[in-house]
Amino acid sequence: MAALALLGAAGLSSDLLKLWDLWTDDPLRSIGMLIVAAGIVLAVGVWRQSGWELKGTWWGLAPATVALAMSAYRHSFGWTMTLGLRRFDLFAPRIALYVFASGFVLLFAGPRIWRRAWFPLALLLCAQPVPDFAMVYGDLPLQNISAHIARSFAVLIGFPPTSKELLRLMFTPDFGMFIAPGCDGVRGALTLGYLALITGYLKRVSVLRWICYVAGGVLLGYLFNLIRLCALVVYYRVASGHPRLEAFATNADYIIGGCLFLIASLLFLWVATRKSETTNTEEDDPQAELTAQQKRLVYWRAAVFAAPVLFFIVPGVNALRTHRKSFAAEVRDGIVTRAQLDGMMPKQFGGYLLNRSWQEIKDGRILVESGAYDGTASDEAVIGVWLPSHPHNMHSSWIGRGEDPLLRGDRTFATAEGSATTFDVAFYSDGISDSIAGNAFCTPASCFPSQPGPRLGMHFMVDPPDFESAGKRAVPIFFRIDRPRRSGDRSAIYQELTVEARQFLAGVDLGEVSRRFQ
Repeated sequence: MAALALLGAAGLSSDLLKLWDLWTDDPLRSIGMLIVAAGIVLAVGVWRQSGWELKGTWWGLAPATVALAMSAYRHSFGWTMTLGLRRFDLFAPRIALYVFASGFVLLFAGPRIWRRAWFPLALLLCAQPVPDFAMVYGDLPLQNISAHIARSFAVLIGFPPTSKELLRLMFTPDFGMFIAPGCDGVRGALTLGYLALITGYLKRVSVLRWICYVAGGVLLGYLFNLIRLCALVVYYRVASGHPRLEAFATNADYIIGGCLFLIASLLFLWVATRKSETTNTEEDDPQAELTAQQKRLVYWRAAVFAAPVLFFIVPGVNALRTHRKSFAAEVRDGIVTRAQLDGMMPKQFGGYLLNRSWQEIKDGRILVESGAYDGTASDEAVIGVWLPSHPHNMHSSWIGRGEDPLLRGDRTFATAEGSATTFDVAFYSDGISDSIAGNAFCTPASCFPSQPGPRLGMHFMVDPPDFESAGKRAVPIFFRIDRPRRSGDRSAIYQELTVEARQFLAGVDLGEVSRRFQ
């Protein structure tokens, strides 16, 4: 059974690789790998407590096979649910992982163990521990709150951040900090929240107390992060004028944060374990010695289960083989240099000539390649390419940076050779500049908008967008035109920028851009 489970994991390679890229690209979501591991260990523990009960049902074969098929044919079929601007992929890797694990437990252990292991199995649905909307609507406000509290504390201790000396200390690369996404406490709060969730399950507490555990863990994480920021302000005050202490600022940040998080974790566990509240009175029913007939039935289940596992292991191995060959992997591993990326940008689009090109880098990985183009009588226009092998809408990045679109919707523009391309277009105005930007997914053959049209519904697609297979993958491409802020009616300014965008995009061959960045 263990060997079959490992082979099944190989059959799920496409989904597991997608999750691995998610965990290793985003420090916040990296906790997902520990959540999945915890779910598997806890599920095995439930099975072990029952004496390795083997009262499986043939019904478990169906979900396990469906999960393998979902992973193998994810590029051939797509099933999404749309609620407003949110899309839910019903073929998402976490769902395939949960369905496979549930089918495996049902097939061999039986329905009773599946019901008892409901929580460990549900943890697999948290393989992506933070949804995108939480990042957009929760992360940025928390950064503002953290920055405000750190500033207020600095004023309180007589170290106002308006002074040039403090600005130099707090915002210089060699000595200082910036209230960035990693400083708002969301990582610590998320970690303590999941720790509280698992602790409540292990203690079998009531639902109300369980909710209090999770809420308390999250609040404790945020509270100790605010204490960390205030402690850093004190450190800057003490270190001011002492070169040795200034040189130790980065390590001091890690030490202060690590110690405070450890204290918060121990404090929470001390409160949570003060009194045992186990309410589980169900007695385990140790597995009796199997009869010869029962053993033969288990062997038959294993043999039948091996057939779909071995069948779907082929596309799983192919996914492993092609993963390292993708363009994104080459960029991540340094096979493609920054100069080569700049050379991939077309030198001219119609009457627009390439002025400069650059990359956006996060955590040492190149994410975006952009090129700025100058026309004879228009503002500078930018074409950008999202490099990692997964879908991405640049509007989400800009919203995460504090740029909220004033107007947004799908618009169709004529591109090179008379092709009509629909973009997810938005208008931005931050008081300094006015901007129009659009995002689309383009293969070498065609383009389609990156935002779903209907606001409510379910959609089943044959041949959905493939963002991973080199040579035919859908590449997220965006355009953006900025110009200095002008007074006047917002709609009129938007229409003026729309005319400029239409003029620029008329010479842009998006299929060629996609072909270059396969």
